[in-house]
Amino acid sequence: MARRPVAITVASAVSAALVLGLTLGTIGAVAARADGFAFNPADWGALWFTVWQALVSALLSVGFAVPLARALARRTFPGRPGLIAVMGAPFILPVIVAVLGLLAVFGRGGWANAALGAMGLPQISIYGIDGVLLAHVFFNLPLATRLILQGWATVPSEHLRLSQTLNFSGYDRFRIIEFPILREVLPGAFTAIFVICTTSFAVALALGGGPRATTVELAIYEAFRFDFDLGRASMLAVVQLGICAIAGIIAAWVGVPRVSAATLDRKQVIPAEGGLSRVADAAIIICGALFLLTPLLAIAMRGLPQVFDLPVSVWTAAFRSLIMALGAAVLGLMISLPLAFAASRAGGWGRTAETVGFLTIAASPLVMGIGLFILLLPHADPVSLALPLTVIVNAAMALPFTMRALTPPIAENTARFMPLAQSLDMPPTARLRLIWWPRLRRPMGFSAGLAAALSMGDLGVIALFAAPDQATLPLQMYRLMSAYRIEDAMGAALVLLSISLALFWILDRGGRIGADT
Repeated sequence: MARRPVAITVASAVSAALVLGLTLGTIGAVAARADGFAFNPADWGALWFTVWQALVSALLSVGFAVPLARALARRTFPGRPGLIAVMGAPFILPVIVAVLGLLAVFGRGGWANAALGAMGLPQISIYGIDGVLLAHVFFNLPLATRLILQGWATVPSEHLRLSQTLNFSGYDRFRIIEFPILREVLPGAFTAIFVICTTSFAVALALGGGPRATTVELAIYEAFRFDFDLGRASMLAVVQLGICAIAGIIAAWVGVPRVSAATLDRKQVIPAEGGLSRVADAAIIICGALFLLTPLLAIAMRGLPQVFDLPVSVWTAAFRSLIMALGAAVLGLMISLPLAFAASRAGGWGRTAETVGFLTIAASPLVMGIGLFILLLPHADPVSLALPLTVIVNAAMALPFTMRALTPPIAENTARFMPLAQSLDMPPTARLRLIWWPRLRRPMGFSAGLAAALSMGDLGVIALFAAPDQATLPLQMYRLMSAYRIEDAMGAALVLLSISLALFWILDRGGRIGADT
């Protein structure tokens, strides 16, 4: 009976050491290589734009999400559960796919500009500041809407019936019932989106650039990839680390609400006025659905005819990404399970394991990549290790999500079944077969699916030092876009989106089959 806790302790210590090495170890390597903090105007501009665009993106996302969530809370219509389910897509949607979809709609030859041109109106440009903000709103509007909608779903139905009995006006209902919910949810939603937008490298790489639309992460990439200035890249990496650390502290202080699927599909009972209010809600829902679904529809329509004519390099990159995604899923579970078991226990080591598990949420993949390059350069060729390093970093970056999925059921099962298992002197194999496996396979399947989907769409570390023959599918897509081979990029985007969704569905569904719910 004593061997199991010892094994868990050893495994969790190994996992913690790996995570600390990837975070604090790479941070130390970057800080040691940084050549002071002599900022030039371009560096100040990148720092300012990183913070400014994250603030504006969070403000716009939350601002647009409030009326959309309110309209969804007040109305029932066919397809409402499906639309709400689609709002979970940003968690697994590859960033480069969404960027390409936005280009298909809002780019120079996109549907929106074609319609504007037909009406004789000036066209819009998706590149630069406007494109970065548009992409961030596309990604984060669904997240903010789900968080707000979940808050509204917690309003007791008795309060709403009482408001009808007292003949509340729409303004009174909003002021007395709905506004307190918004005041509780909005700060956390705003902070979560701000944190996400400070590390959106792929968006800045594809749509940003130039002196007015360069983030710190994009400046790191340019200093490393084009100038091979390790000193400046390391200095900027330290700055990016500071931004992530401050954002993470603010998020921990404010408190980020969790998305619960159990409340999102609950039938809403918020009273809704008719007439113009009904028309306004319908218009808001239609506009929100069109904004979120049209880019994906554009990828499907333009990409499907091109899929079977894609060059071999795309399919090779897709296979490479698939293997790496599965590797990240397996490694992610190997790291997160021991830490989750340790975090579920009371005491100092449990709190330490939990802190280590969530440490990567305040880290940047590019900072990790620069640090790993510096550490490996004297001993090995980092370019030859680009693929395994990318797998390791992707597994670590998924750790906060997998820990959140695994720790609560482990803690619950420990409290419910371990005393009985110990009193029966149940051997470890029997505990695994009868207690742990039936009840952990569902969160393990979800965790593996999420880690695989996130890894499949990652365009971070691999962009730093991948050789031409080591491209993953997201990187190959970016290269096709840079070469103006947009139709091939559309086909590759459809392949990437299909594999990402299939990976998540298969692994998540596999964990649910026969699981104890």
